[in-house]
Amino acid sequence: MTTTGKQLFTTLESDGTLTVEIAQSEFPDPTGNQVLVRMEAAPINPSDLAILTGAADFENADYSPGKVVAKMPEPFNSGQKARHGQRLPAGNEGAGTVVATGDSDMAKALMGQRVACVPGTAYSEYAIADAAMCLPLGDHSAEAGASSFVNPMTALGFVENARMDGQKAILHTVGASNLGQMLNRICLEDGMGLVNIVRKDEQAKLLKDQGATHVVNSSDDDFLSQLKAAIDDTDAFYGFDPIGGGKMVDTCFKAMEQVAVGKMTEYSRYGSNQQKRMFIYGRLDFGPTTLTPSYGFGWTLSGWLLTPFLQNAGMETVMRMRKRVLDNLSTTFASKYKTKVDLEGMLTRDAILDYRQMKTGEKYLVTPQG
Repeated sequence: MTTTGKQLFTTLESDGTLTVEIAQSEFPDPTGNQVLVRMEAAPINPSDLAILTGAADFENADYSPGKVVAKMPEPFNSGQKARHGQRLPAGNEGAGTVVATGDSDMAKALMGQRVACVPGTAYSEYAIADAAMCLPLGDHSAEAGASSFVNPMTALGFVENARMDGQKAILHTVGASNLGQMLNRICLEDGMGLVNIVRKDEQAKLLKDQGATHVVNSSDDDFLSQLKAAIDDTDAFYGFDPIGGGKMVDTCFKAMEQVAVGKMTEYSRYGSNQQKRMFIYGRLDFGPTTLTPSYGFGWTLSGWLLTPFLQNAGMETVMRMRKRVLDNLSTTFASKYKTKVDLEGMLTRDAILDYRQMKTGEKYLVTPQG
């Protein structure tokens, strides 16, 4: 029996026309290890916005109930040539109740349970998900479990990755974000050093009130001096940045190098041989990443994505991480939301212009059932 319900789709045409709309969809019966989840809550994460809105002009878009049409400027339109003409669902993660299952034992065991899942189609009344990627929530609400995958597993992934590379401290460029606050709590629990970069005094206070020991404000006149002192104190030569565009990565590398040079006992024209590494894990700023290499010869800049990390980490590590998230869902990994919207509410002008700014602490939660 086919189930029908509302679902969000996004389509980018070759001329740069981006259409985001709510439409009726048919959801086939799950097979094998699949489950059909009646979606109850799904967050709008920065990683969702890449496909949902991208760099399109929503200030001057055409809005109608359940539909918005905007223009994607160059070079962003050409850069997404592979998706031209494709009608794509959206919504990486969410939570809801399993209402049908495939015939595998793992799938059948989830029947009737509330689960968190990562279907990639979460902005929908129903979604097909892999039972192996579902997390039974027990007594937790769908709202509590909606953000139990992307941010928690990413924050844990940073710490796991740092340990694998023999690091004892991490630098994070958006310390007061939902993910940043989780990372701070994890590092405090695990004894991992952490340098938090924030933009405002109230963000610095928020983190310090949560026990953070190294918080530096990029708006302060002595920001670079603060950053160098924190790196010197923690040996945080290993950082994560979701901004991408601009000069923050460059600033972090410079600070790391200046700290490393300060510890050298002999001069070298090549700078320090201290290995410095930064990972870009998002694109909050679509502009170019500006680098002015003066970092010695031991530096690396690369991307970081959750799914490849989990694939490389192995099932034992992934299961350990998932258990930790579930055991601490209302504490270490708790998420807060600015507001809730239904599927149609996602596509109003006020909502899009607000949530696409990705302001710290102002995440939206979508409630597909209204």
